[in-house]
Amino acid sequence: TTEMASQEDAETQISELDLLSSMFPYEEEFAVTDQLALAELKHYVENESAEVPSSKVQFILHVKAEVPNASMVEFSMACALPLKYPTVLPEITVRSSLLSRSQQILLNSDLKTYLMQNFSGEPCMLSAREWVKDHAAAYIDKDLSSSSMIASDATQSEVTTFTRLWIYSHHIYNKHKRKNIIDWAKELSLSGFCMPGKPGVVCVEGLQSSCEEFWSRVRRLTWKRILIRHREDVSLEGGGHAEIQKQRKFPALEEKCFDAHGARGNHMDLGQLYHFLEEKGCADIFQMYFGVEGH
Repeated sequence: TTEMASQEDAETQISELDLLSSMFPYEEEFAVTDQLALAELKHYVENESAEVPSSKVQFILHVKAEVPNASMVEFSMACALPLKYPTVLPEITVRSSLLSRSQQILLNSDLKTYLMQNFSGEPCMLSAREWVKDHAAAYIDKDLSSSSMIASDATQSEVTTFTRLWIYSHHIYNKHKRKNIIDWAKELSLSGFCMPGKPGVVCVEGLQSSCEEFWSRVRRLTWKRILIRHREDVSLEGGGHAEIQKQRKFPALEEKCFDAHGARGNHMDLGQLYHFLEEKGCADIFQMYFGVEGH
């Protein structure tokens, strides 16, 4: 049951926090900012009957990193462990007085990507701390300055990129997720389709920035496994509305249920999916998803 799983997650959290406090015994290295949440978590693990904790355990890790031709720089990692951690990623915000806002945003997004790609479902606080120690200082010198930004803005006005993302999920059953997928696509003017069931397939197409926003929202939901299987980018000179419409292979975003008849009701009929993709001129994608020639 989910009850059992979260009890197990809670035990994992406590042993990881114990490990951190034994490795970093001093407040200036590691400090739990919400002792009450920690007490509640321990109570939950020790008492079968206890209610699921109401708040996340929050703590701060301070990391000193060497900067080339400078002294040590201190970074703070403000961390919160969602109740489902380590099944889901920890929430971490790295800060330093020497980082500009754009450097800080980039650093945090790169850390999240690193964790996402390497630690789905495993405790990763020490690895995250290691990564910050090794990589964070480099972001202080990263030039995200106006000059490089202005150049990209100038070219932006002439060239628009049309993107199509092919997303693969282990399964999509949850009706809230399915509604989110459709609502967000509509809000972002994306077309495509969503095939729920197991596996789950989502295709969205439209402006590159809208596709990226869609992906960043979708992947924040809790998934057993979700990834971009394939991505197509087309640069459009001029990039007006008509140009974009011309690139679309799907009229709107709709949910497609290719029911597999019979006992395996939740498994979609991949033959029907193949014919649907073939009609839209995307048959080659089938092979990328399932590694077999379609029929």
